[in-house]
Amino acid sequence: MGGLLRGIDGIDGLLLDVDGTLLQGVDPVPGAAALIAHLDSAAIPYRITTNITRLSRAAIADHLRACGIAVAAGTIVNPSVLARRRVLASGDRRALLLVPETARADFEGIADDAGDAAWVIVGDLGRGFTRARLDPAFRRLREGAALLALQRGRYWLDPQDGLVLDAGPFVAALEYAAGVTAQVVGKPSLEFFRLALQDLAVPPGATLVVGDDLEADIGGGARAGCRTALVKTGTWRGDRSQMGALQPDLLIDSVADLI
Repeated sequence: MGGLLRGIDGIDGLLLDVDGTLLQGVDPVPGAAALIAHLDSAAIPYRITTNITRLSRAAIADHLRACGIAVAAGTIVNPSVLARRRVLASGDRRALLLVPETARADFEGIADDAGDAAWVIVGDLGRGFTRARLDPAFRRLREGAALLALQRGRYWLDPQDGLVLDAGPFVAALEYAAGVTAQVVGKPSLEFFRLALQDLAVPPGATLVVGDDLEADIGGGARAGCRTALVKTGTWRGDRSQMGALQPDLLIDSVADLI
């Protein structure tokens, strides 16, 4: 890769996380824009792999560009891509969508049917997680609908409110109440990383997964056979002694250290 990466050899492509990796809240991580520009100028393939379910792929790309990180919507791989594929492939397109309006563009072709849905799809509704939204989903699950979780993160760092609950606690509540188990399509699922690698067209062993979450990014990437780099600009601020069995190939302060 011509000296792009420090401390690791044999990398031909990257899978880059967003929150805590390219962005800290609403601000770009110093060096993130330069990294993307370098990858583009050197024609090194990369994909932006994110569990963000508050926004559509196009909206995520718009937000990154507004922060000075110039990426195309086609480089974004998010859980909605897999969820849509799975629902359409099932032949039953009726789904109760617990996702924000800003994310619905990624569910083209799926019929939002609260009354007779075959699927309940849960993303991050934020303050929209109310009993008025959750009770109909609970009833559909009791009546046989399948629960599809775009991701099940525990919490995330909101730029306005600080640490806030992510979608995971509400997925767990629906599982517990309805007596079902969710199918998770976002990170760290193997299916998600296989989709990203297929889109990237780089073998797993020559791909570096870069993220701030030890479980979602490092664990998920390692299980897919990728090399991994953990950054300290997001949820992880510790050292290797606190990681247990999940040890990344690189532990770096930020993505700026990759150049």
